[in-house]
Amino acid sequence: MSDKVFRIGPIRPPSEANSLLIQVTNGCTWNKCRFCQLYRHTKFKAYSADSIRADIDNIAYWADRVRKYQCKGSPDTADCSASWDLDGINAELAALEDDEERQCMYTVANWLLAGSENVFLQDGNSTALSSGRLTDVLVYLRQVFPQIKRITSYGRAENLSRSTAADYAELKAAGLDRIHSGFESGSDAVLTRINKGVTQEQQIRAGRAVKAGGIELSIYFMPGVGGKDLSSSNAEGTAEVINAVDPDFVRVRTAAIKPGTELYQDWQEGKFELCSDDDKVREIRRVIELADENLSTYLVSDHMINLLQNVEGYIADKRMLQVIDRYLDLPEEDRRVFQLLRRTLRAYDLDDMERLGSIERVRLRNDVMKENELGWSVRMNGYICRYV
Repeated sequence: MSDKVFRIGPIRPPSEANSLLIQVTNGCTWNKCRFCQLYRHTKFKAYSADSIRADIDNIAYWADRVRKYQCKGSPDTADCSASWDLDGINAELAALEDDEERQCMYTVANWLLAGSENVFLQDGNSTALSSGRLTDVLVYLRQVFPQIKRITSYGRAENLSRSTAADYAELKAAGLDRIHSGFESGSDAVLTRINKGVTQEQQIRAGRAVKAGGIELSIYFMPGVGGKDLSSSNAEGTAEVINAVDPDFVRVRTAAIKPGTELYQDWQEGKFELCSDDDKVREIRRVIELADENLSTYLVSDHMINLLQNVEGYIADKRMLQVIDRYLDLPEEDRRVFQLLRRTLRAYDLDDMERLGSIERVRLRNDVMKENELGWSVRMNGYICRYV
């Protein structure tokens, strides 16, 4: 392997699409959630500060090579790429013989062209690094790239609950701005079912400590992950956590089960009843309905697997309920048509469906109502989704 490559992990939040990815840990410290298999065959490893600094140095090396193609004196523009000689960058990429070097240069080039403002620390629980080691990395990263405006990391709630507000204030001072954490649910019954390895009380303690330390907190909610029988518990327990913590963001990640996970096996064996899309939408509605009016939390539906992606806004602002109710008030056959359009990426919102011609609407209604079962399941990107 070339001595100029740096590690890049497998995942990042959609909100970090333009961020530089730096892998400071490998895998997940827990790795036992019944809905996830991403790191199931990966042993967790926390990299040394020296190793991470070496990666940062290699990123700086590629940044220097890419900056040769930055056009001098270019006017400021919303399109950052207009300030770069893209043909020159592409030519140098094509000339690289090492695939890993090419990937590293490509990654850095995209970051620079996007403005080089944000960095995301990977993998699944980067805050598992000792606070001293993480502080060292953060300080060095900002020294090498002083233009960085935001550094973000994943953090597992159980791990986060073991640190204090003072610990997070130290990380904030060193340069950590935001932590993403997959709470998934605030219901202890659901957390037990999915073997999340954390309790509602730990989530609340973790969230309050992160916020008190001055770091932004972005938590994830999975409508439907508890199954049909725990649907109400999933929504109500999650609302309790949100009201207790007031996270900066709640990001909706609609539950869908994937072959190879324990939850999928439970479904096959009849031990787990899938929630329908309508059930999941009602869970989101219930969370918003129960949210306190003094919260500053912003709810985001920024993932393609979510049915209603335009449900977004401050959670205390109940106007999002109008978007949800517009969908729930549709006749069953129209809800099914919209589900089909969303899952086949032919519609983003209800307005897209309503722009269909009357003949196409009738044809789609006939297609979906031909199903023999009320609850039908299809595969989407390898996941199992149940419809109305």
